[in-house]
Amino acid sequence: MSNSISPASLQRILGIDKETPLGLDAMCAKLRCVLYPARTIPKRLERFCEALTGIMRSLGISAESCSESTLPGGKFRPGTVILAPGMFADSELAINRVSTLYNNIIVGIYDEPPPLTAAATPQERLDAIVRRLARDMVHILIYVTRHSWTICTMNGGVVTFNTPLPTRDAVRGTLVPKLTAQVVPPRPEDLDFRHAALQVGNPEFRRAAVDFLGCSRAWASSSYLLTHTSTDSLEYRNDFYRKIVARYLDHRSGMSYGFFARQLPVRVLPAMPLDESTPKDEESKVPVRIGNRTLLVDVPDVRVLTTRSGCRKNHLDIETDLVEIGLENGAAYLKTPAGLAEGPVTKPSFDTLTILAHALGNAFIASILKTVNPGSTFTGMLERGGASMTHWHGYPDGGAMPEGYFVHGTDNPPVSCSTPQSAAYSLFGKIEALEQALLTGAEYLGDVHVEPNHGTNIVGVLSLEETALLLNRSPGY
Repeated sequence: MSNSISPASLQRILGIDKETPLGLDAMCAKLRCVLYPARTIPKRLERFCEALTGIMRSLGISAESCSESTLPGGKFRPGTVILAPGMFADSELAINRVSTLYNNIIVGIYDEPPPLTAAATPQERLDAIVRRLARDMVHILIYVTRHSWTICTMNGGVVTFNTPLPTRDAVRGTLVPKLTAQVVPPRPEDLDFRHAALQVGNPEFRRAAVDFLGCSRAWASSSYLLTHTSTDSLEYRNDFYRKIVARYLDHRSGMSYGFFARQLPVRVLPAMPLDESTPKDEESKVPVRIGNRTLLVDVPDVRVLTTRSGCRKNHLDIETDLVEIGLENGAAYLKTPAGLAEGPVTKPSFDTLTILAHALGNAFIASILKTVNPGSTFTGMLERGGASMTHWHGYPDGGAMPEGYFVHGTDNPPVSCSTPQSAAYSLFGKIEALEQALLTGAEYLGDVHVEPNHGTNIVGVLSLEETALLLNRSPGY
Protein backbone atom coordinates (compact mmCIF):
# COMPACT_ATOMS: atom_id res chain seq x y z
CA MET A 1 0.00 0.00 0.00
CA SER A 2 1.51 3.31 -1.09
CA ASN A 3 0.44 6.61 0.41
CA SER A 4 0.13 8.41 -2.91
CA ILE A 5 -2.37 10.90 -1.46
CA SER A 6 -1.64 12.75 1.79
CA PRO A 7 -3.76 12.39 4.96
CA ALA A 8 -4.69 16.08 4.67
CA SER A 9 -6.02 15.51 1.12
CA LEU A 10 -7.96 12.42 2.22
CA GLN A 11 -9.64 14.49 4.90
CA ARG A 12 -10.45 17.31 2.49
CA ILE A 13 -11.93 15.22 -0.31
CA LEU A 14 -13.55 12.34 1.61
CA GLY A 15 -13.75 13.50 5.21
CA ILE A 16 -11.37 10.75 6.42
CA ASP A 17 -9.83 12.04 9.64
CA LYS A 18 -6.09 12.69 9.36
CA GLU A 19 -5.52 10.58 12.48
CA THR A 20 -7.14 7.46 10.97
CA PRO A 21 -4.55 4.66 11.26
CA LEU A 22 -3.89 3.11 7.86
CA GLY A 23 -0.84 0.93 8.51
CA LEU A 24 -0.35 -1.90 11.02
CA ASP A 25 2.10 0.00 13.21
CA ALA A 26 -0.26 2.97 13.46
CA MET A 27 -3.15 0.62 14.24
CA CYS A 28 -1.21 -1.01 17.08
CA ALA A 29 -0.19 2.36 18.48
CA LYS A 30 -3.78 3.57 18.60
CA LEU A 31 -5.40 0.38 19.93
CA ARG A 32 -6.43 0.14 23.58
CA CYS A 33 -7.92 -3.09 24.95
CA VAL A 34 -9.37 -4.33 28.23
CA LEU A 35 -9.89 -7.92 29.35
CA TYR A 36 -13.40 -8.41 30.76
CA PRO A 37 -13.79 -12.12 31.57
CA ALA A 38 -16.95 -13.88 32.69
CA ARG A 39 -17.14 -14.91 36.37
CA THR A 40 -15.70 -18.31 35.47
CA ILE A 41 -13.93 -19.26 32.26
CA PRO A 42 -12.41 -22.56 31.10
CA LYS A 43 -8.66 -23.04 31.46
CA ARG A 44 -8.29 -23.08 27.67
CA LEU A 45 -9.78 -19.58 27.38
CA GLU A 46 -7.67 -18.41 30.30
CA ARG A 47 -4.49 -19.56 28.57
CA PHE A 48 -5.63 -18.13 25.25
CA CYS A 49 -6.36 -14.71 26.73
CA GLU A 50 -3.10 -14.63 28.66
CA ALA A 51 -1.21 -15.30 25.42
CA LEU A 52 -3.32 -12.76 23.50
CA THR A 53 -2.84 -9.90 25.95
CA GLY A 54 0.88 -10.71 26.23
CA ILE A 55 1.28 -10.48 22.46
CA MET A 56 -0.69 -7.23 22.40
CA ARG A 57 1.61 -5.65 24.96
CA SER A 58 4.64 -6.77 22.95
CA LEU A 59 3.14 -4.91 19.97
CA GLY A 60 2.80 -1.71 21.97
CA ILE A 61 -0.96 -2.16 22.41
CA SER A 62 -2.41 -1.04 25.69
CA ALA A 63 -4.01 -4.07 27.38
CA GLU A 64 -5.54 -2.83 30.63
CA SER A 65 -7.46 -4.26 33.54
CA CYS A 66 -11.12 -3.40 34.09
CA SER A 67 -10.28 -0.94 36.85
CA GLU A 68 -7.93 0.99 34.56
CA SER A 69 -10.45 1.21 31.71
CA THR A 70 -13.63 2.23 33.50
CA LEU A 71 -15.07 5.63 34.27
CA PRO A 72 -16.87 6.56 37.48
CA GLY A 73 -20.11 4.61 37.38
CA GLY A 74 -18.50 1.52 35.84
CA LYS A 75 -18.76 2.35 32.13
CA PHE A 76 -15.81 1.49 29.87
CA ARG A 77 -13.89 4.38 28.41
CA PRO A 78 -15.00 5.21 24.83
CA GLY A 79 -12.59 3.83 22.25
CA THR A 80 -11.58 0.82 24.33
CA VAL A 81 -11.84 -2.63 22.72
CA ILE A 82 -13.43 -5.04 25.19
CA LEU A 83 -12.22 -8.66 25.10
CA ALA A 84 -15.00 -10.68 26.72
CA PRO A 85 -14.13 -14.38 27.16
CA GLY A 86 -16.70 -16.83 28.47
CA MET A 87 -20.47 -17.00 28.86
CA PHE A 88 -22.28 -14.08 30.45
CA ALA A 89 -25.63 -13.66 32.10
CA ASP A 90 -27.79 -10.92 30.59
CA SER A 91 -26.99 -8.45 33.37
CA GLU A 92 -23.24 -9.02 33.00
CA LEU A 93 -22.86 -8.53 29.24
CA ALA A 94 -20.25 -5.97 28.27
CA ILE A 95 -22.88 -4.04 26.31
CA ASN A 96 -24.34 -2.92 29.64
CA ARG A 97 -21.10 -1.08 30.41
CA VAL A 98 -20.72 1.01 27.24
CA SER A 99 -22.48 4.20 26.21
CA THR A 100 -23.35 2.99 22.70
CA LEU A 101 -22.28 0.20 20.32
CA TYR A 102 -20.36 2.84 18.37
CA ASN A 103 -18.09 3.79 21.28
CA ASN A 104 -16.48 0.41 21.89
CA ILE A 105 -15.81 -2.75 19.91
CA ILE A 106 -16.80 -5.82 21.93
CA VAL A 107 -15.18 -9.20 21.16
CA GLY A 108 -16.89 -12.37 22.35
CA ILE A 109 -14.38 -15.20 22.95
CA TYR A 110 -15.75 -18.76 23.26
CA ASP A 111 -14.43 -22.17 24.23
CA GLU A 112 -16.13 -23.97 21.35
CA PRO A 113 -15.84 -24.53 17.59
CA PRO A 114 -17.44 -21.95 15.30
CA PRO A 115 -21.06 -22.68 14.28
CA LEU A 116 -20.01 -23.27 10.67
CA THR A 117 -19.85 -26.36 8.51
CA ALA A 118 -17.88 -27.10 5.38
CA ALA A 119 -21.13 -27.68 3.50
CA ALA A 120 -22.69 -24.34 4.52
CA THR A 121 -23.18 -21.71 1.83
CA PRO A 122 -21.72 -18.22 2.36
CA GLN A 123 -25.24 -16.99 3.19
CA GLU A 124 -25.71 -19.71 5.81
CA ARG A 125 -22.33 -18.89 7.36
CA LEU A 126 -23.22 -15.20 7.48
CA ASP A 127 -26.59 -15.86 9.08
CA ALA A 128 -25.00 -18.09 11.76
CA ILE A 129 -22.44 -15.41 12.58
CA VAL A 130 -24.98 -12.60 12.76
CA ARG A 131 -27.28 -14.66 14.99
CA ARG A 132 -24.50 -15.07 17.56
CA LEU A 133 -23.47 -11.41 17.32
CA ALA A 134 -27.03 -10.34 18.10
CA ARG A 135 -27.50 -12.95 20.82
CA ASP A 136 -24.40 -11.89 22.77
CA MET A 137 -24.37 -8.21 21.71
CA VAL A 138 -20.80 -8.24 20.37
CA HIS A 139 -19.10 -6.99 17.20
CA ILE A 140 -16.57 -9.78 16.62
CA LEU A 141 -16.51 -13.49 17.53
CA ILE A 142 -13.44 -15.58 18.39
CA TYR A 143 -13.87 -19.35 18.75
CA VAL A 144 -11.11 -21.31 20.48
CA THR A 145 -10.62 -25.07 20.23
CA ARG A 146 -7.87 -27.46 21.20
CA HIS A 147 -6.05 -27.06 17.88
CA SER A 148 -7.21 -23.76 16.37
CA TRP A 149 -8.89 -20.40 16.81
CA THR A 150 -11.28 -18.65 14.42
CA ILE A 151 -12.25 -15.00 13.96
CA CYS A 152 -15.75 -14.23 12.59
CA THR A 153 -16.92 -10.73 11.72
CA MET A 154 -20.28 -9.15 10.90
CA ASN A 155 -19.45 -8.98 7.18
CA GLY A 156 -19.35 -12.77 7.02
CA GLY A 157 -15.56 -12.95 7.13
CA VAL A 158 -14.12 -16.13 8.65
CA VAL A 159 -10.39 -16.65 9.34
CA THR A 160 -9.07 -19.80 11.03
CA PHE A 161 -5.57 -20.19 12.45
CA ASN A 162 -4.40 -23.74 13.03
CA THR A 163 -2.59 -23.03 16.30
CA PRO A 164 -3.99 -23.55 19.81
CA LEU A 165 -2.73 -20.14 20.96
CA PRO A 166 -2.51 -16.86 19.04
CA THR A 167 0.75 -16.01 17.31
CA ARG A 168 2.25 -12.56 17.01
CA ASP A 169 1.89 -12.47 13.22
CA ALA A 170 -1.78 -13.48 13.38
CA VAL A 171 -2.60 -10.90 16.03
CA ARG A 172 -0.73 -8.07 14.30
CA GLY A 173 -1.65 -8.87 10.71
CA THR A 174 -5.26 -10.02 11.07
CA LEU A 175 -6.84 -9.36 14.45
CA VAL A 176 -5.52 -5.84 15.03
CA PRO A 177 -7.03 -4.39 11.79
CA LYS A 178 -10.41 -5.91 12.66
CA LEU A 179 -10.25 -4.34 16.13
CA THR A 180 -9.14 -0.95 14.79
CA ALA A 181 -11.34 -0.31 11.75
CA GLN A 182 -14.92 -0.11 12.99
CA VAL A 183 -17.94 -0.57 10.75
CA VAL A 184 -20.45 2.28 11.11
CA PRO A 185 -23.25 3.49 8.83
CA PRO A 186 -23.16 7.05 7.49
CA ARG A 187 -24.66 9.50 9.96
CA PRO A 188 -27.61 11.66 8.84
CA GLU A 189 -25.42 14.75 9.15
CA ASP A 190 -22.86 13.22 6.77
CA LEU A 191 -25.20 13.45 3.77
CA ASP A 192 -27.55 15.96 2.21
CA PHE A 193 -30.75 13.90 1.79
CA ARG A 194 -32.70 14.90 -1.32
CA HIS A 195 -35.90 12.93 -1.15
CA ALA A 196 -37.78 12.21 -4.41
CA ALA A 197 -35.09 14.08 -6.39
CA LEU A 198 -33.95 11.18 -8.61
CA GLN A 199 -35.89 11.20 -11.87
CA VAL A 200 -36.36 7.56 -12.88
CA GLY A 201 -37.85 8.38 -16.26
CA ASN A 202 -35.02 10.30 -17.88
CA PRO A 203 -32.90 8.63 -20.60
CA GLU A 204 -29.72 8.53 -18.49
CA PHE A 205 -31.47 6.62 -15.71
CA ARG A 206 -33.29 4.25 -18.09
CA ARG A 207 -30.05 3.33 -19.88
CA ALA A 208 -28.40 2.54 -16.56
CA ALA A 209 -31.48 0.59 -15.43
CA VAL A 210 -31.09 -1.85 -18.33
CA ASP A 211 -27.55 -2.61 -17.16
CA PHE A 212 -28.62 -3.04 -13.52
CA LEU A 213 -31.38 -5.45 -14.52
CA GLY A 214 -29.05 -7.53 -16.68
CA CYS A 215 -26.55 -7.64 -13.83
CA SER A 216 -29.22 -8.67 -11.31
CA ARG A 217 -30.38 -11.53 -13.55
CA ALA A 218 -26.82 -12.77 -13.98
CA TRP A 219 -26.32 -12.95 -10.20
CA ALA A 220 -29.74 -14.49 -9.50
CA SER A 221 -28.51 -18.08 -9.14
CA SER A 222 -25.22 -17.28 -7.38
CA SER A 223 -24.72 -18.41 -3.78
CA TYR A 224 -21.90 -15.86 -3.38
CA LEU A 225 -24.14 -12.79 -3.52
CA LEU A 226 -25.17 -12.43 0.12
CA THR A 227 -28.67 -11.02 0.02
CA HIS A 228 -30.27 -10.12 3.34
CA THR A 229 -30.21 -11.13 6.99
CA SER A 230 -33.43 -9.84 8.55
CA THR A 231 -33.21 -8.35 12.02
CA ASP A 232 -36.62 -9.89 12.73
CA SER A 233 -35.15 -13.36 12.20
CA LEU A 234 -32.57 -12.92 14.96
CA GLU A 235 -32.89 -14.08 18.56
CA TYR A 236 -32.45 -11.39 21.20
CA ARG A 237 -32.11 -11.85 24.94
CA ASN A 238 -34.67 -9.12 25.54
CA ASP A 239 -36.41 -6.19 23.83
CA PHE A 240 -33.83 -3.72 25.13
CA TYR A 241 -31.05 -5.45 23.21
CA ARG A 242 -33.28 -5.65 20.12
CA LYS A 243 -33.60 -1.86 20.28
CA ILE A 244 -29.84 -1.44 20.62
CA VAL A 245 -29.22 -3.55 17.49
CA ALA A 246 -31.87 -1.56 15.61
CA ARG A 247 -30.18 1.68 16.64
CA TYR A 248 -26.75 0.36 15.66
CA LEU A 249 -28.07 -0.56 12.20
CA ASP A 250 -29.70 2.85 11.83
CA HIS A 251 -33.15 1.20 12.15
CA ARG A 252 -32.72 -0.89 9.00
CA SER A 253 -34.74 -4.04 8.48
CA GLY A 254 -31.59 -6.11 8.19
CA MET A 255 -28.15 -6.38 6.69
CA SER A 256 -27.36 -6.97 3.04
CA TYR A 257 -23.90 -7.20 1.57
CA GLY A 258 -22.22 -6.03 -1.60
CA PHE A 259 -23.31 -3.37 -4.06
CA PHE A 260 -23.76 -2.67 -7.75
CA ALA A 261 -23.13 0.88 -8.94
CA ARG A 262 -22.73 2.91 -12.09
CA GLN A 263 -20.68 6.08 -11.97
CA LEU A 264 -22.33 8.62 -14.26
CA PRO A 265 -20.25 10.55 -16.80
CA VAL A 266 -17.84 13.09 -15.34
CA ARG A 267 -15.96 15.95 -16.98
CA VAL A 268 -12.22 15.36 -16.66
CA LEU A 269 -9.51 18.02 -16.66
CA PRO A 270 -5.92 17.02 -17.44
CA ALA A 271 -3.55 16.70 -14.48
CA MET A 272 -0.75 19.22 -14.26
CA PRO A 273 2.78 18.85 -12.86
CA LEU A 274 3.50 20.16 -9.38
CA ASP A 275 6.65 22.30 -9.45
CA GLU A 276 7.90 25.78 -8.64
CA SER A 277 5.98 27.23 -11.57
CA THR A 278 2.60 25.96 -10.33
CA PRO A 279 0.22 28.93 -9.93
CA LYS A 280 -0.91 29.55 -6.37
CA ASP A 281 -4.58 29.31 -7.37
CA GLU A 282 -4.00 25.68 -8.33
CA GLU A 283 -3.11 24.64 -4.79
CA SER A 284 -6.77 23.70 -4.21
CA LYS A 285 -6.20 20.68 -6.47
CA VAL A 286 -5.02 17.39 -4.98
CA PRO A 287 -1.35 16.38 -5.28
CA VAL A 288 -1.06 12.74 -6.33
CA ARG A 289 2.29 10.93 -6.31
CA ILE A 290 2.63 8.46 -9.16
CA GLY A 291 5.95 6.88 -9.95
CA ASN A 292 8.67 9.46 -9.40
CA ARG A 293 6.52 12.51 -10.04
CA THR A 294 3.69 14.44 -8.41
CA LEU A 295 0.72 15.67 -10.42
CA LEU A 296 -2.10 17.99 -9.43
CA VAL A 297 -5.54 16.61 -10.21
CA ASP A 298 -8.88 18.36 -10.17
CA VAL A 299 -11.53 17.28 -7.66
CA PRO A 300 -14.71 17.15 -9.75
CA ASP A 301 -18.28 16.60 -8.67
CA VAL A 302 -19.13 12.90 -9.01
CA ARG A 303 -22.48 11.13 -9.33
CA VAL A 304 -23.18 7.44 -8.81
CA LEU A 305 -26.33 5.37 -9.27
CA THR A 306 -26.19 2.51 -6.78
CA THR A 307 -28.33 -0.17 -5.20
CA ARG A 308 -30.07 1.05 -2.06
CA SER A 309 -29.23 -0.37 1.32
CA GLY A 310 -31.16 -3.54 2.13
CA CYS A 311 -32.53 -4.34 -1.33
CA ARG A 312 -32.35 -7.82 -2.85
CA LYS A 313 -29.66 -7.27 -5.41
CA ASN A 314 -30.40 -10.50 -7.28
CA HIS A 315 -34.03 -9.41 -7.75
CA LEU A 316 -33.92 -5.65 -8.32
CA ASP A 317 -36.96 -3.39 -8.66
CA ILE A 318 -35.62 -0.53 -10.75
CA GLU A 319 -38.34 1.89 -9.64
CA THR A 320 -37.44 1.60 -5.93
CA ASP A 321 -34.04 -0.07 -5.55
CA LEU A 322 -31.70 2.53 -7.04
CA VAL A 323 -30.54 5.76 -5.42
CA GLU A 324 -28.04 8.40 -6.49
CA ILE A 325 -25.15 9.38 -4.26
CA GLY A 326 -22.44 11.85 -5.05
CA LEU A 327 -20.12 14.66 -4.10
CA GLU A 328 -21.12 18.19 -5.06
CA ASN A 329 -18.71 21.00 -4.18
CA GLY A 330 -17.09 18.56 -1.78
CA ALA A 331 -20.34 17.73 0.08
CA ALA A 332 -21.94 14.28 -0.06
CA TYR A 333 -25.59 13.86 -0.99
CA LEU A 334 -28.17 11.10 -1.51
CA LYS A 335 -31.15 11.29 -3.88
CA THR A 336 -34.08 8.92 -3.57
CA PRO A 337 -36.42 8.05 -6.48
CA ALA A 338 -39.24 10.44 -7.30
CA GLY A 339 -42.56 9.17 -6.00
CA LEU A 340 -40.96 7.11 -3.23
CA ALA A 341 -42.16 7.81 0.30
CA GLU A 342 -39.62 8.71 2.96
CA GLY A 343 -38.70 5.91 5.34
CA PRO A 344 -36.27 3.05 5.92
CA VAL A 345 -35.88 2.48 2.18
CA THR A 346 -33.84 5.70 1.96
CA LYS A 347 -31.04 4.59 4.29
CA PRO A 348 -27.59 5.16 2.78
CA SER A 349 -25.38 2.13 2.24
CA PHE A 350 -22.73 1.28 4.82
CA ASP A 351 -20.43 1.34 1.75
CA THR A 352 -21.22 4.94 0.79
CA LEU A 353 -17.74 6.28 1.56
CA THR A 354 -16.06 3.45 -0.33
CA ILE A 355 -18.29 3.97 -3.37
CA LEU A 356 -17.50 7.69 -3.42
CA ALA A 357 -13.79 6.92 -3.05
CA HIS A 358 -13.97 4.68 -6.13
CA ALA A 359 -15.76 7.43 -8.07
CA LEU A 360 -13.19 10.07 -7.16
CA GLY A 361 -10.38 7.61 -7.83
CA ASN A 362 -11.72 6.96 -11.32
CA ALA A 363 -11.77 10.69 -11.99
CA PHE A 364 -8.19 11.04 -10.72
CA ILE A 365 -7.01 8.17 -12.95
CA ALA A 366 -8.73 9.71 -15.96
CA SER A 367 -7.16 13.10 -15.19
CA ILE A 368 -3.66 11.61 -15.01
CA LEU A 369 -4.21 9.58 -18.19
CA LYS A 370 -5.39 12.69 -20.01
CA THR A 371 -1.93 14.11 -19.40
CA VAL A 372 0.35 11.09 -19.75
CA ASN A 373 -1.67 9.13 -22.33
CA PRO A 374 -4.01 11.37 -24.34
CA GLY A 375 -6.66 9.36 -26.14
CA SER A 376 -6.92 6.81 -23.30
CA THR A 377 -9.91 4.50 -23.66
CA PHE A 378 -10.66 4.70 -19.92
CA THR A 379 -10.75 8.49 -19.90
CA GLY A 380 -12.98 8.65 -22.95
CA MET A 381 -15.43 6.07 -21.60
CA LEU A 382 -15.60 7.71 -18.16
CA GLU A 383 -16.42 11.06 -19.77
CA ARG A 384 -19.01 9.64 -22.17
CA GLY A 385 -20.61 6.75 -20.30
CA GLY A 386 -19.17 6.53 -16.79
CA ALA A 387 -17.89 3.32 -15.18
CA SER A 388 -19.29 0.31 -13.35
CA MET A 389 -18.60 -0.85 -9.78
CA THR A 390 -19.29 -4.33 -8.42
CA HIS A 391 -18.64 -5.42 -4.85
CA TRP A 392 -19.37 -8.89 -3.53
CA HIS A 393 -18.02 -11.14 -0.80
CA GLY A 394 -16.01 -13.47 -2.96
CA TYR A 395 -12.89 -13.52 -5.12
CA PRO A 396 -12.58 -13.86 -8.90
CA ASP A 397 -10.57 -16.58 -10.54
CA GLY A 398 -7.19 -15.28 -11.68
CA GLY A 399 -8.18 -15.55 -15.33
CA ALA A 400 -11.66 -14.08 -15.02
CA MET A 401 -10.80 -10.45 -15.72
CA PRO A 402 -9.88 -9.22 -19.19
CA GLU A 403 -6.62 -7.48 -20.03
CA GLY A 404 -6.47 -3.93 -18.78
CA TYR A 405 -7.82 -4.64 -15.28
CA PHE A 406 -5.10 -4.45 -12.63
CA VAL A 407 -5.22 -6.19 -9.23
CA HIS A 408 -4.27 -4.51 -5.97
CA GLY A 409 -4.96 -4.81 -2.24
CA THR A 410 -3.93 -8.41 -1.52
CA ASP A 411 -1.33 -7.25 1.03
CA ASN A 412 -3.52 -4.63 2.72
CA PRO A 413 -4.63 -5.03 6.33
CA PRO A 414 -7.92 -7.02 6.34
CA VAL A 415 -10.57 -4.40 7.08
CA SER A 416 -14.24 -4.26 6.13
CA CYS A 417 -15.34 -2.29 3.08
CA SER A 418 -17.51 -0.09 5.30
CA THR A 419 -14.58 1.60 7.04
CA PRO A 420 -12.55 4.76 6.35
CA GLN A 421 -9.49 2.55 5.87
CA SER A 422 -11.16 0.67 3.02
CA ALA A 423 -12.07 3.92 1.28
CA ALA A 424 -8.46 5.10 1.57
CA TYR A 425 -7.12 1.75 0.30
CA SER A 426 -9.50 1.98 -2.68
CA LEU A 427 -8.04 5.34 -3.64
CA PHE A 428 -4.41 4.37 -3.04
CA GLY A 429 -4.90 1.11 -4.90
CA LYS A 430 -6.15 2.77 -8.05
CA ILE A 431 -2.95 4.77 -8.23
CA GLU A 432 -0.96 1.54 -7.78
CA ALA A 433 -3.04 -0.09 -10.53
CA LEU A 434 -2.32 2.80 -12.91
CA GLU A 435 1.39 2.56 -12.06
CA GLN A 436 1.29 -1.13 -13.04
CA ALA A 437 -0.26 -0.20 -16.39
CA LEU A 438 2.25 2.58 -17.10
CA LEU A 439 5.23 0.41 -16.15
CA THR A 440 4.15 -2.41 -18.46
CA GLY A 441 2.89 -0.18 -21.27
CA ALA A 442 -0.55 -1.82 -21.05
CA GLU A 443 -3.76 0.10 -21.43
CA TYR A 444 -5.58 0.81 -18.16
CA LEU A 445 -9.26 -0.17 -18.27
CA GLY A 446 -10.08 -0.74 -14.60
CA ASP A 447 -9.00 -2.18 -11.27
CA VAL A 448 -9.72 -5.21 -9.09
CA HIS A 449 -9.49 -4.23 -5.43
CA VAL A 450 -9.07 -7.41 -3.38
CA GLU A 451 -10.00 -6.96 0.28
CA PRO A 452 -8.43 -9.75 2.38
CA ASN A 453 -10.89 -11.78 4.50
CA HIS A 454 -13.73 -9.80 2.97
CA GLY A 455 -14.35 -9.58 -0.77
CA THR A 456 -13.61 -7.79 -4.02
CA ASN A 457 -14.41 -4.51 -5.77
CA ILE A 458 -14.25 -4.60 -9.57
CA VAL A 459 -14.37 -1.17 -11.19
CA GLY A 460 -13.90 -0.12 -14.79
CA VAL A 461 -15.15 0.12 -18.36
CA LEU A 462 -17.06 -3.17 -18.42
CA SER A 463 -20.80 -2.85 -17.85
CA LEU A 464 -22.35 -4.30 -14.70
CA GLU A 465 -23.89 -7.09 -16.74
CA GLU A 466 -20.60 -7.93 -18.48
CA THR A 467 -18.83 -8.05 -15.12
CA ALA A 468 -21.54 -10.27 -13.64
CA LEU A 469 -21.38 -12.72 -16.56
CA LEU A 470 -17.60 -12.95 -16.31
CA LEU A 471 -17.67 -13.58 -12.58
CA ASN A 472 -20.44 -16.13 -12.69
CA ARG A 473 -18.57 -18.11 -15.35
CA SER A 474 -15.43 -18.06 -13.22
CA PRO A 475 -14.78 -21.32 -11.32
CA GLY A 476 -12.86 -19.49 -8.62
CA TYR A 477 -15.28 -16.82 -7.52
